[in-house]
Amino acid sequence: MTESSHVAYDTLIPNNVGLSSDRKVLKALEKWRPEFLNWWNEMGPEGFQEVPVYLRTAISVEREGWAQFGYVKMPDYRWGILLAPSVENRVIGFGEYKGQPVWQEVPGEYRSLLRRLIVIQGDTEPASVEQQRFLGNTAPSLYDMRNVFQVNVEEARHLWAMVYLLQKYFGRDGREEAQELLRRRSGNADAPRLLGAFNEQTPDWLSFFMFTFFTDRDGKMQLESLAQSGFDPLSRTTRFMLTEEAHHMFVGQSGIARILQRTCEVMKQNQIEDPSEIERIRQYDVIDLPLVQRKVNFHFSVSLDLFGSEISTNAANFFDAGLKGRYKESDIDDDHRLVDSLYPVLKIVQGQIETVDAPALPALNMRLRDDYVRECARGVERWNLIMAKAGIDFRIKLPHVAFNRAIGEFSGVEVTPDGHLLDDLAWQQQQDHFLPTEEDRIFLKNLMQPIRQAGEYASWIAPPARTIDSQSDDFEYVRIPS
Repeated sequence: MTESSHVAYDTLIPNNVGLSSDRKVLKALEKWRPEFLNWWNEMGPEGFQEVPVYLRTAISVEREGWAQFGYVKMPDYRWGILLAPSVENRVIGFGEYKGQPVWQEVPGEYRSLLRRLIVIQGDTEPASVEQQRFLGNTAPSLYDMRNVFQVNVEEARHLWAMVYLLQKYFGRDGREEAQELLRRRSGNADAPRLLGAFNEQTPDWLSFFMFTFFTDRDGKMQLESLAQSGFDPLSRTTRFMLTEEAHHMFVGQSGIARILQRTCEVMKQNQIEDPSEIERIRQYDVIDLPLVQRKVNFHFSVSLDLFGSEISTNAANFFDAGLKGRYKESDIDDDHRLVDSLYPVLKIVQGQIETVDAPALPALNMRLRDDYVRECARGVERWNLIMAKAGIDFRIKLPHVAFNRAIGEFSGVEVTPDGHLLDDLAWQQQQDHFLPTEEDRIFLKNLMQPIRQAGEYASWIAPPARTIDSQSDDFEYVRIPS
């Protein structure tokens, strides 16, 4: 095991960055740690801080054997600072500095740009913990309860990752930003989180699975872009974060699949062929397929806003400066500078949604969003195989990218999930067909009854195809006192 892959656990803050010999940063992080724990105890999982949970903890940043499993109370989880191994002779792969050695220190002229990137990424991590803090109370199984807690502790570790970069490379400004990451609160009117999707509520488990599929997938796309960064510490940090992020998207993909599987089973058992027979389906305490579609419409559209405006000077500046690349930059066959390149962008032209060619450099958000949409579509197709296999005539569809948007070219206009422009009156008359309703919210709230017996699952979700760490089907993932 190389020095850069080994995680030292003989210090208060586990790390593989040699903190013990970096006294100034170590002191700053040790001062920040009690404030972090105060935040965790206040805003982390409500009601489960003192129960042992079967969690995985990183012991290496190598792909093989990087984690160990065991029971731990969440406030005792060994959060730490983990960077992927350095790549020898690595060079910047894009932008003005393409081909030059990557930076180990912050380039002075890009200090504010780089700090902004790190702060925005860092702000999303505690936000999702805050959004999900009450979900343990309504978990459909101990398996699912453990999964949300695993997601929570890893998002908190990602907060540590960004705070380390701020503390080490940005001096007093970085320390102040680290404090602000703990001061803001998801949904707080006075101190909200920086991005809109992270101020939405996550009131039920269908919302949680949608969040981890759609919104965490946006996180993956952003991390992949940052992993290309010419600032090597940021690249190494996000490369390891991606290892943990994969589990979060698995939770969303498999969670929705299990909901669909259970609904299809109940429909077949009770000879319900028409998915629109919502009242009849709901009487069996399962989630009807049209409601799943409305939730897809909402979470997909809200997550699209995280990519920002289709045309963005900031995105162009990040790329040109070598700070943030494209998704899988090295696999793209072009000059990686984009000075004279074009990219197709959707716009409203004379009352119609049209595709026009725009300069590729400021259209980078659009390109990353297109990559995201393609990934989401592949996941949705896997869900549709469940209905097809059950012989139920229903397909989930991603809504048009112009639907329900608050940021970018399509903010302020009303568009159906099929991509047709509506006037305000028509939207008001039809929106309950497109987006979750108050009736849906009440139904889901009443459906979310906790199941705390090992190996048992709520009526509305199927058991997982595989257990965690090859445990038995009735394994006690969370040891809740009787």
